Amino acid sequence: MYSVKLKWGLPIVKKEYLELTRLIERLHRRFLDLLRAELNGLGIRDLNSVQALLLANIGEEEIAVRDLVERGYYQGSNVSYNIKKLAEMGYLEHERSAHDRRSVSIRLTSKALDVVHKIRVLEEQIASQLDQHQLGGTEIDTVCQSLRRVERTWTDYLHYGRQGGRAPAVAAE
Repeated sequence: MYSVKLKWGLPIVKKEYLELTRLIERLHRRFLDLLRAELNGLGIRDLNSVQALLLANIGEEEIAVRDLVERGYYQGSNVSYNIKKLAEMGYLEHERSAHDRRSVSIRLTSKALDVVHKIRVLEEQIASQLDQHQLGGTEIDTVCQSLRRVERTWTDYLHYGRQGGRAPAVAAE
């Protein structure tokens, strides 16, 4: 159980859970810092770290923009802005679906694929360093399994509410 006692009518959350939520945020920011440093080291000045991560998540796929948003990686307006900028800079090609003009498919250009390859090399280097610090595949797999359970819990809470029976009430505006 993650609450200890009530204070002002609210549960006091265990410090481990608070640390987890803050650590997730901090790790994401730190990974973006790694990407930014790598981009700077490679002399790539026209991309920011969020855009580089977006390219890496697209990879070699041709994907609909809405699928990126549905995967939960990005907020809708943020991804639209970045896709527009990436297309203008020559990193993305996009086209409207012939069947549904509202749907836009995107794919990486060779310029973007080169950046993604360099990101993959960075990821391999970081994985090797983790291995040297006795944080290998088994430990990382355990952490990933735990984080997936946290994600599932948060998703269930969003969809079904506190008791798992129905969605939480939303105040009308």
